[in-house]
Amino acid sequence: MTAPENTTEPASGGRPPGETPGVDSPADEPSGTPPGAVMSRAAGRTRLAAMSAFLIVGLSYASFLIRVPSLKVEHELSAGQLGLLLVVPSVSALIAMQLAGGLVARYGSAPIARVTGVALPLSLVGLALAGDPIQLAVALVVFGLIDGLLDVSMNAHAIAVERAHKRPVMNRCHAAWSIGAMAASVLGGLAIQAGLSPMTHFLWLGVAVALLALVTGLWMLPASADRHPSREGEKKVRVKWRDGWTPRVLMFGAMGAVILIVEGAVGNWSGVFLLEDRGATLAVASLGYTFFNLCQTAGRLVGDRLHERYGAPALVRVSGGIALCGLAMVVLSPGIVVAVAGFAVVGVGLSVLLPLIFSAVGHGGAEGLGAAAALARFTTLTYSGLLLGPVLVGWFAEFVGLALTFAGLLVLLALVVLNARATGTADRRETPQEA
Repeated sequence: MTAPENTTEPASGGRPPGETPGVDSPADEPSGTPPGAVMSRAAGRTRLAAMSAFLIVGLSYASFLIRVPSLKVEHELSAGQLGLLLVVPSVSALIAMQLAGGLVARYGSAPIARVTGVALPLSLVGLALAGDPIQLAVALVVFGLIDGLLDVSMNAHAIAVERAHKRPVMNRCHAAWSIGAMAASVLGGLAIQAGLSPMTHFLWLGVAVALLALVTGLWMLPASADRHPSREGEKKVRVKWRDGWTPRVLMFGAMGAVILIVEGAVGNWSGVFLLEDRGATLAVASLGYTFFNLCQTAGRLVGDRLHERYGAPALVRVSGGIALCGLAMVVLSPGIVVAVAGFAVVGVGLSVLLPLIFSAVGHGGAEGLGAAAALARFTTLTYSGLLLGPVLVGWFAEFVGLALTFAGLLVLLALVVLNARATGTADRRETPQEA
């Protein structure tokens, strides 16, 4: 489905309806510069700015995770205490996501993303400064709150960029998250090998990433890009806690939660499956998640082009089918090689699913409240899969084994594929109010 072409003639001295000031307006171009070149550079900068927000989250969160063992030793935490502390940022992020809907609707996605994009990497320093477990818990609450605000605002801004330039960008944004996480893992490993303390590591990384956020934040679209120009004079909608919980958002939230449960199952249990069920060595057991991650990132890098060519519903059906085939390969694998290949195929299949659903939610809105409210509710439901997934998969694996547990995930993932038609709103490039 494509947005209808706007044939309205602009008033004298005005802009065509739907055009974002400072982004694709020839009137904003310096004289003597080819209009297409300026518009192309401006569009490229805004897309890079959107991608950088995701990169920053990946860098920051993975940097924290790779230092968890160091923090455990420093604070002499038991396994149970560490487990409780690791839940803290997830819970506080879910709470912040509910606040984010109203903040983005009121102030725009770019201002919130700019502030939190700088604050998130710097909040890592607070984790290193914590002198005892209570202070560490407080620092984790702050880290999670900032992460939750940035998560909703950056996805809302990606929707605004898609709308402004009439082209998909969500897959590349999520690929940037994966690239940031992989880069943080490498940098963190080097920091640990060099004997750097968490304080030194987080300080240097936090300042560098915060500077990146400051620069790329200047390239973000103005706050007005979150609203259609024809409605700029209207009173801003105040998003209440009960708003946005529509059947459509609930359905998308369930689909997103299933995808993250499957991703989490691969991330947390692929190594155990290869080690215990297929007889792999410890070194080989890590290859399942490594190839999954690489293939997922590669799929997202080309996902926007595929989305533009084939549309969201068809892409969800095909990619979901690929993921189902990959899981089947894992379950039925006679040995290590086929199982590792299966995890790689799962990565290819899952790569575009969540970004496409994010786009479908953002462009579909929630009862006229727009992308911010819909994304806040959807993100909360989806990320609950990260909290429930490890518990559910571990519980089932305890009783029926990992192979049958992965087989059960086939059924859940098939339900996502069956609802592919609902993602057609991801192909829209107009505002939710227009639709």
